[in-house]
Amino acid sequence: MRLGAGALRGAALLTGLCGYGVSMAMMVRAGLGLDPWDVFHQGLALRTGMSIGAASAVVGVAVLLAWIPLRNRPGIGTVANVIVIAVTVDAALWILPAPETLPVRIALMTSAVVLNAFSTVLYIGAGLGPGPRDGLMTGLVVRTGRSVRLVRTTIEVAVLTVGWLLGGTVGVGTVVYAFGIGPLVQLFVRLTPRRLLAASGWAPVDTAQRGTGEPAALPAGSVSPADEADTGCLR
Repeated sequence: MRLGAGALRGAALLTGLCGYGVSMAMMVRAGLGLDPWDVFHQGLALRTGMSIGAASAVVGVAVLLAWIPLRNRPGIGTVANVIVIAVTVDAALWILPAPETLPVRIALMTSAVVLNAFSTVLYIGAGLGPGPRDGLMTGLVVRTGRSVRLVRTTIEVAVLTVGWLLGGTVGVGTVVYAFGIGPLVQLFVRLTPRRLLAASGWAPVDTAQRGTGEPAALPAGSVSPADEADTGCLR
């Protein structure tokens, strides 16, 4: 019995979001630094007594409220993003032990970045709605007329600074994530069979990279996969 396109997209979404949550937990357990948003989530968790998953969900809901003046429209993937990642990261933190030796911590961090990139490809490929932070970025781009890079950099510097002041972990892992996530996402996209790309949320970037035409239009509030592959995923 063959699964329909909707079922496959749903499976890709859930697998990607679960993988994303596990990769977050791996970065936390490695203790070598987190990506900017997770530095903020960790700092908030430390200050409030919430779990990192709960902090991620609270921030996700707060960011969604910022969509209202930006007139963004959430999809099922947007709601799933908030819930699934929060539950998965807490479950993975409960299961994963904290490594004691530096080589194991480095290996865990490296594996986390790779898993994060692969999960990003699955999640965006499902094409079922942007994450809360993606929508904030693209909404601000539309409203301000500024570039994706400028808006994203401003947001990430702000949340990284606040997260660090709250006690979140900033380190070599933060740098590795910043410079490694984009190339890894692009690599996984290139390794994906074209027939799958054509039916996924990555179709616009596949078209653009192969020179077969102009990138397709995206729904309001979503982010171009080309921008995601170039700068990493915000969620």
